[in-house]
This record gives sequence, structure tokens and C-alpha cells, in this order.
Amino acid sequence: MNEVGQPERATQNRVIALLTQKLGYQYIGNWYNRANNSNIETDLLTTFLRDIQKYPPDLINKALHELTKHTNDKTQNLYNINKEIYTLLRYGIKIKPEAGENTQTLYLINWEEPLKNSFYIAEEVSIKGENTKRPDIVLYINGIALAVLELKRSTVPVSEAIRQNLDNQKSIFIKPFFNTIQLVMAGNDTQGLRYGTIETPEKYYLTWKEDTHSEITNTLNITNILDQHLLQLCEKHRFLEIIHDFTLFDSGIKKICRSHQYLGIKAAQEYIKRREGGIIWHTQGSGKSLTMVWLTKWIREYNPNARVLIITDREELDGQIESIFLGVNENIYRTQSSQDLITQLQNTTPSLICSLIHKFGKNNSNNESKDYEEFIKQIKRNLPQNFQPQGEFYVFVDECHRTQSGKLHKAMKKILPNALFIGFTGTPLLKQDKQKSIEVFGNYIHTYKFNEAVEDQVVLDLRYEARHVEQYITSQSKIDQWFESKTKQLTETAKAELKKRWGTMQKILSSKSRLEIIVKDIMLDFSTKDRLQNSKGNAILVAGSIYEACKYYEIFQNAGFSKCAIITSYDGSLQSIKGETTGEGKTDKIHQYEIYQKMLNGQKPDKFETEVKNDFVHHPEKMKLLIVVNKLLTGFDAPPATYLYIDKSMRDHDLFQAVCRVNRLHTPDKEYGYIIDYKDLFQSLEKSVYDYTSAAFSEYDSDDINGLLTDRLEKGKNDLETAREAVKALCEPVKYPYDTPDYIKYFCGNTQNPEDLQTTEPRRLVLYKSVAALVRKYANIANELETAGYTTREIFDIQQEVKHYQIVSEEIKLASGDKIDFKVYQNDMRHLIDSYIGAKESQILANFENLTLVELIVNNGVSAVNSLPPGIRNNQTAVAETIENNLRKLIIEQEPTNPKYFEKISILLNELIAIRQDETLAYQEYLQKIVALAKQIQQPSTSSQYPESLDTPAKRSLYDNLDQNEELALDIDAAVRNSKQDSWRGNKMKERLIKNAIKKYIKPEDLESIFEIIKQQSEY
Repeated sequence: MNEVGQPERATQNRVIALLTQKLGYQYIGNWYNRANNSNIETDLLTTFLRDIQKYPPDLINKALHELTKHTNDKTQNLYNINKEIYTLLRYGIKIKPEAGENTQTLYLINWEEPLKNSFYIAEEVSIKGENTKRPDIVLYINGIALAVLELKRSTVPVSEAIRQNLDNQKSIFIKPFFNTIQLVMAGNDTQGLRYGTIETPEKYYLTWKEDTHSEITNTLNITNILDQHLLQLCEKHRFLEIIHDFTLFDSGIKKICRSHQYLGIKAAQEYIKRREGGIIWHTQGSGKSLTMVWLTKWIREYNPNARVLIITDREELDGQIESIFLGVNENIYRTQSSQDLITQLQNTTPSLICSLIHKFGKNNSNNESKDYEEFIKQIKRNLPQNFQPQGEFYVFVDECHRTQSGKLHKAMKKILPNALFIGFTGTPLLKQDKQKSIEVFGNYIHTYKFNEAVEDQVVLDLRYEARHVEQYITSQSKIDQWFESKTKQLTETAKAELKKRWGTMQKILSSKSRLEIIVKDIMLDFSTKDRLQNSKGNAILVAGSIYEACKYYEIFQNAGFSKCAIITSYDGSLQSIKGETTGEGKTDKIHQYEIYQKMLNGQKPDKFETEVKNDFVHHPEKMKLLIVVNKLLTGFDAPPATYLYIDKSMRDHDLFQAVCRVNRLHTPDKEYGYIIDYKDLFQSLEKSVYDYTSAAFSEYDSDDINGLLTDRLEKGKNDLETAREAVKALCEPVKYPYDTPDYIKYFCGNTQNPEDLQTTEPRRLVLYKSVAALVRKYANIANELETAGYTTREIFDIQQEVKHYQIVSEEIKLASGDKIDFKVYQNDMRHLIDSYIGAKESQILANFENLTLVELIVNNGVSAVNSLPPGIRNNQTAVAETIENNLRKLIIEQEPTNPKYFEKISILLNELIAIRQDETLAYQEYLQKIVALAKQIQQPSTSSQYPESLDTPAKRSLYDNLDQNEELALDIDAAVRNSKQDSWRGNKMKERLIKNAIKKYIKPEDLESIFEIIKQQSEY
């Protein structure tokens, strides 16, 4: 029983014992009070280099100088410094012992023999920075800090430990310490371990998952999930291997492998050592391209004579592969023709080549088979009699699932008879091709299916909905009925606003054209679906032909939806309409040409496409919808893309790859990818049976695609019920009668007691996230609750429930004074609340959208109380404690900027609280006094009679903390302004310049305290 909910200290003790006793790390102490802790422990590193590596003292000294020079670099950002240090760690430090002597390489880590390194573990490592921080556990290899681990007790979410790691990497804390760090970890006993590297955003922290390394945990009889993860990730060989072989720097982002990438590459290494080929099937969106990069890097180090040829059949894939390799500083050569390919194969360099089959087929051919045949034919035609490839070739065939890849393999095998072939695919193999592909390439080396990626949160789950639009185009009454059904749970205000826009669409969208009805359907989604309405999400529409794509574009433009564009293989050239003029009106091709030209507006097609794709990926608020036919349905990564509308007959590979365009992770409000099918590709409407392994996917083995698509409405209902239960369970301990004070007591404790607020903070964070999830799940199906199977009474109860918990969440936030970044917890929730909850309370709470409670009080005086939620507003004690708590939080935040002033203000607040609690002050009089105090906190310049010369907050702060010496405050202010340089905070040399400039004015014993105040002034 006493094992449940263990404190963080107990977890930390157990983890240290695990790493020392089971993995052989050496414990070097609790460094809480140890002075001068660093990421480079010079004594430990010197001992290793001298006693184990046997390097001479002069080389060691030069190496240490080179390493510390980079570690202490203040001129670059964390990414660049970390990259430079990683290079020194991985490839060694090049040193010339003396002028004229040969350069020698000194290795700080013995990569070849991992167990000959010294593995240390230290805890509570106090690191001085702008503000001292203390990582729970630091792993040192040979005295170099390579990993940090933050732990939380089992009842605190692991996300809190992740955020602590991210905070520590900020310049205001201990960013320089992370210059050497390779692995950043966070964990607790209930969720296990999450890992990333420097500057990894919270959503990209990973979970290690495997069975093949379980002999470690099984042999040791380890059942705790945190301990299992640590043993699998921090085992000495693997820990160094991940750093050496599975880390890369990709265009400003440092990346580390996911477990399936590691396991896939390790399996591939064994195949390669046996000279066997095979197939790696890693589902769409799971990082297949990076797997190629890591495997390529290993091959070229494993075999110095190795050359790698990557063949793909899509321009987007070819470009993507090139950009990824170039992004990680791997030079890759793109062949321009079959003759160029043959030439490069005969040269000794380059060692890394990529070749695009599509380039060698006939222009604008949509026939895959012809592309492959033409590619093979041209290679044979250009092959010289004395052809002799140079080097040992490893050929990667991307998208090897295609039927034609067998022909390609056969042809390439003729010209590269000794090459080893590895096929990569992001989709399952068709039943008819599976045996042939295995015969051609070999067995599956490693598989990572879609359902595994969803479970691991590597990609998002896909929600499917078939829409039958024809039923709505028979009459105006049907159209009105459709509109009402789509908007039935919107608030009257939201519905009225939508009807204004609807009215302007009526003329355009009142015809019975199927395309126009689909446009109307999509536009209504953009008006009602939060992810499409905000600035973060967008969509792709797949049309059946280029002409249909142009018609769609024209209808959207006429309806006032301008943030859309067409991306197809059509170039809109005059050649495309040659011979189309008949004198009997415009042909479809002429109409298509005119629409395209209007869209291009004088731009060249390539430039237009590049700009549109960039906006779609990086600025979704500017480009909300792309209309495509074939292009961009493979190899196009666009995390904002959330909805895929399909109005084209598709099946098997093409459909699989298309739906995976919307499964990429993005901001927290993107919970799923949505597939809207206007072609009923699975005949679900016709059969009323939801089997997503048949019909359009009938050529796959059902096990290979299990879990790819799930019914949107069915899953939406399950999600809503799960969210309801989660919030109810969280709030179950709240005491009857469940009024505002009861909720405040449970989620805040005594709001006058800072310790209570700190203790209950994790509980509040769970509340905010749970209520935000409930509101989103409700909004997802709010207009379809009846269709989902709820009764009228149940719908009413759910509405009231969601409204109730939303108000509770807002009241708790106010009462606690939490300064929460609601972009994390309630991303764009205001639109959802206004649209689907619409209570008067939500209108009141909206007053706080851009103002804090203290700002509202300063602006509106006593009347600001009327803006509080009724549950607080109607209880005088609750009002007082809410205001006091918000003021106290603000005082604590502002105190470093002016300690003397805010110390005085804190005393005044405590005196006012004491008077209120003694009931010696009338409520209205108390409110007047608390408003006056709020103004003193928010606007210090108006609260005292400062001399006119003290016209900035910094000058007034110096004045208050220098015994109100006006002349001295002005002298120091001038000295700081004259001596400060750009980015001086955290730079010891630049900070010393300021200290030297002000020390003649200040007593030596006061220098540090005044300098700390100076550092807190934003105007310096």
C-alpha cells in the first residue's frame, strides 16, 4: 500500500540505485552544496584522458582548452554551440603538438570500446546561471555532462518535468550548461520516461518502446515502467550508440531517433553484414527519410568503399530526400538524366546519389508503368560496352511497394550486379505484389505499422466520414434543412452571424450543381470547425481531374473564399490550348486555361507553386485550402493540414498515401486528421457497414491496415464520454454542495497560503487541460449529438455539464491567480465557448481575454468586481481572497525589479488582509482600499512623489533601493546606459563592463545586490 504515490525523493533514490547497481554507473555524489559544478568536470576528464586513453599532458591541456573555449562561447545560440561540441565529441579534437608536427586526433570518448569509458551519475547538481537551477540527475561520461533527467512523483504529470527541462534551457536560467547535453529526459513512475534532446518542444518528446531489448529488464526482473525505459535507453553500449549513430542536426533542429527508427536500422545493419537485402516498412509520417539518412551514414562508416544510390519515382520525394540530406550536411548529387546517372556510376564520386524515375519518362505522363519502362529503356540505351561501376553500391528504392519496382530491380541488378538492394515503403504491400516484392528485395527487415505509430503518438489517428451530398440538392427546402442540421447546436449569436454569410452565398450556391454543393459543405466546415476557423489549421481537396480542380477553384473564388489555390501538374501554357478554338464557344481546356491564368496573375507557375506551398505549411492563416489531383499526395509534409476532402475515385496505395497527408503532429488543438469522403470509397453509406479494410483497401491484407481509419462520429462520441468521465472523476472529491467555494477549497486549498497553492498546482493543471479537452470533444460533434445517439434530455444535460465545468475552470484560474499560457491548455477556446456554450458567464469571463484581473481593477475600479464570475462575485470572502491572491502573485513576480518598493507594498497588503479578516472594515471600504493598492502595484510611478528627473521605472527602482538618493540613481543609470552592450545578460565579460562602470558609486558589499536589480530592468 505504501508504494503508491511515492514522493519524488523516493523515486530518485531508486533510479540512482538502478543505474549504479544494474548498469554500473559510478555515483559521485549529491552536488546540492558543491561549488563550481559544471558540464565539464575537468578533473574527471583529465584522469580519463591521462590514465585510460594514455594521452600526453601537453595534448590533454590543448584539448581541454579547445573544448572549454566552445563550452564557454557566448556569441552563438545553443543549437550552434551544441553542434560544435558534438562534432568534437564524435570525431575527436584535432591538435598539432608543436609547430610543424603532424596533426593528432584526441578522442574525448572511446566510441569503439564503450565499456572503457567512465560512466558517472550525480544528483541535485546546482548550476549557477542568471538564476540557479538544479537538475535532479546528470549523467557524466568521462566528466562531460551528456544527459539530464528530471523526475516527478507519480501523481505529477511527466509534462511538468519536460517543461522544467525546457525552462532550464532558457538564457534566464542555465542555458550554457546544456552546451554539452545530448539526451534530455523526464519521467515518473506512472507514465515512464520521455526523452528528447536540446530545445525539443514538449509535443516531440518520445517514449522508448521495444521488446527486443527486454532481456535486460526480464533478466533483472524489472516491472516498473520508468526503470524499464531507463535500462533500455541508458545501458552503456546503447547510450553511446544513440549519441554516436542516431543523432543529427537538421537545419536548425537537433534530432534524436525514435525507438522504431533505431530498431529498424539495427535490424538493417545485421542484414547488410550478411549481404542480404530486404524491405523496411515504416508507415507514412513516422520519419522514414531520417531512417534513410541514419542508415546511409552508418553504411558509409561501416564500409569506406560504399556508395549509396537512392531511387524514387515522385518529384516531391526526390526534392524532399535531397533537402533532408543537405539539411544534415550530407552532400547528395541529383542526377539530371539517365546518361548522367550512368556517368556518375562510373566515377568514384559522389558517394551519395539520388535519381528520379519520373524525369526520364514522357512529359506529364500519368502512367507509372511507362515512367519505369522509359527509365529502364534509357539506362540500357546509354550503357557503354565497357561499363564498370566504381565502388560498392547500396541501392535504396523508395516507395518499393509499386508494382513496377520489380522491373526496376531487375534492370538495376543488371548494371549493378553486386549491389545490395533495400526497399523502403510507407504503405503496406498489396496482396498481389507482396510475394513478388519479397522475392525481389528480400524479407521484411523491420515493420512499423500505422496503428503502432498512432499508439506511440508519432502520428495522429484518422477520423473518417462519408458524405452523400446529392440528397441535399433536390430543393431549396432540402438545402435549408441541411443547413439547420449542420448548425443546430450553435448559439443563437453564432448562428445569426453564420446566416449573414450564408445569405451572401445563396445566389451562388442555390443551383443544383454537385461541385457547388460540395463547396458549400466545405465552406460551412470552415465556418463551424474550430481547427479550420482558427489560424492554425487548413485543408486539402482532391479533385477528380484538372478541369474539376479549376471549376472548384472558380466556385470558391465566386463565393468569396479567396485563400485557396490549385496545385497540379498543369502549367497553364499556351501550348495546352493549341487547336482548341472552334468558333462555337469555349472548350473545357480553354476555360481551364483562363481560370489558371487568373489564379497565376502573371506569376510563373513554379514560383507560384513554391510560394503557395510555403504559405500552406508555414502560414496556414494565409492559405487555407489546396485543390489537388495527384500532386502533393505523396512526399508533402504539411503539419497544419487537418482535413482531407476526397472527391476522386481512389484506392489502395494512392488512397493510403493521400489520407496520411493529414496525420502529422502540429499544435495541441490538432487531435486528429479528418478524412471527408464524397465518393463513399468504402460503400459505408450504401451498406451502412463501416469496414475500412474492404472496398477501396480490398487489395491489402486486413492486418496490414488495421486501425488506419475510424468512424468520425462513433469515435467522437467515445471521446466525448471519455472526456466527461475524466472531468467528473477529477472533481469527485469536491465537497457538497459543489459551489464555487467548494471547488476553490479542493483545487487551491487556502488561497491565502502560498504553500497550499503550490501543493495543489498539479491538480489545477490537470483541471485546465481536462476541461479544455471536454470543450473540444463536445464541439467536435455538438451539431450531431442526436445522430450520435443521444436523447434530447441527454443533449441538454451534456450542454449544462460542459458549461458548468468551463465556468469552474475559469473561476479556479482567477481564484488561484495562475498566470497560465492558455495557448497550451485552452488553445483558441474562446471561439468554441462563444459558439457552443454561449452562457452569460462566458461573456463575462471574456472580459479577461486580454486583461489580467489586476489590470481590470486598475482600469475599472470597484466596478471590476462585476466582471467576476457569479460564483465568486456573489461571495464577499471569495472576491476578497481572489483579488488578494492575484495581487500577491504580482508582487512576488515584480519584487526583483524593485525589492524595497514591493517589500513595502507587501506589508501594506498583509495589513489590509488582517483588517478584513478582523471584520473591522466595511466591505465597500475594503474594496476601495484594495483598488488603491492594486494601482500602487500596477503603476508604481503614481504611488509615490518621485522627483521629476526619475522618469523611467529603472531610475525609480534605483532611487528606492539607494536610500532615495536622486543624484546617485541618475549617475548609476547613466553609467549602465553608457557601458551596456547588446545581449549583455549572461555574458560574463559584458556584465563585468557594467560592474566596473558602477562600482565607483556603490559600496563593495552592495555591488551584487544593485547589479541584480539592474539585470531585472527591461529597459537596459
